[in-house]
Amino acid sequence: MLPGPTNVPNRVMRAMLAPIINHRSDDFVELYTDVVDKTQQVFETKNDIVALSASGTGAVEAGVVNLVKKGDKIIIPVNGEFSRRLSQLIEGQGGNVVKLETPPGENSTFDQVKEAFDNNKDVKAFYVVHNETSTGTMVNYLDKVSDLTSRNDAFYVVDSVSLLGGAPLPVDKWNIDVCMTGAQKAIAAPPGISPISVSAKAKKYMIENPPSTIYFNLARYFKFYDGEKHTPFTPALPLLYAYREALSIMLEEGLQNVFKRHKVCSDALYTGLSAMGLTPFVKKEEDRSISIVALNYLDGLEDKTFRSTLADKFKVLVAGGFGDLKGKVFRVGCMGEVSPYHVMRTISAISSTLAMMGYDVDAKAGLKTAEEKLKAL
Repeated sequence: MLPGPTNVPNRVMRAMLAPIINHRSDDFVELYTDVVDKTQQVFETKNDIVALSASGTGAVEAGVVNLVKKGDKIIIPVNGEFSRRLSQLIEGQGGNVVKLETPPGENSTFDQVKEAFDNNKDVKAFYVVHNETSTGTMVNYLDKVSDLTSRNDAFYVVDSVSLLGGAPLPVDKWNIDVCMTGAQKAIAAPPGISPISVSAKAKKYMIENPPSTIYFNLARYFKFYDGEKHTPFTPALPLLYAYREALSIMLEEGLQNVFKRHKVCSDALYTGLSAMGLTPFVKKEEDRSISIVALNYLDGLEDKTFRSTLADKFKVLVAGGFGDLKGKVFRVGCMGEVSPYHVMRTISAISSTLAMMGYDVDAKAGLKTAEEKLKAL
């Protein structure tokens, strides 16, 4: 129950047993074009797709180095570790960053974003971390941002590494120019493939203004795919097979069903754990992540002892806090193949662990509350 890498279905693991093929062959063209097509369906876009053999951070870096030049003005909300890293990446490219900083667990409001656009008419791009993994916060106004970026034809870039596939993010409908995710999160594939979608406008800019980097130069990927449907560099072939299989499972279930399952399981975790006396780290319900349930520790509860007991005794893995939040919160992943089984077992394991550590919690209330929520599935 980590915030990634998440559990991987056996069917996806078995897909990696396919023979290694020549990445300049017709077999590869068949594989990669299918990967692109299925990725477009999950991203809900007709834009170009690049399936990078890299971690999610690699995809995010590609989303920066291919657009940001020295002196470019970039607006970005910052409220945690990953949004801070993204702002640092932009600054490293020489970008003039307008940070909308809020405390961990709180999001910038849409009105604050609008005010930043009003005060910065020459902004080149708006970058946003859709789902802040370190704190369990989610931005819920992405559908309205293109009203702002369209004013001066600014680029709209979304880092949805830890949420895409677990909640609606219709790239074309919301006019997102660049969107990236990681296969090891809501898509439920092994880590190592990180897809990016790129609009026609962003693609044109990237081709005309290529970065100095080689591996993350997306113009190279466009050239090879538009030509022979290849990649410029050797891809992680077994991971591509696994990623394709994970996409197939999602599409077979139906995207709306996948989104509903994530939301219902998330609601069940929040309400069930709250009924036992644990409190969500994110105070405003509308800001709480669907895929990462961050909870405050009870007074005196020691982080390492709690999580190691939970893992050793009950085989349930959860994550601790980042930076200043270390020892103060723990994070439960709710993504990928998450189901009522995972929810109920996690709540039961947490209640038992707390009881073993001397805390009087109402396990029955937690399980009953969660069960009521899960009836929606």
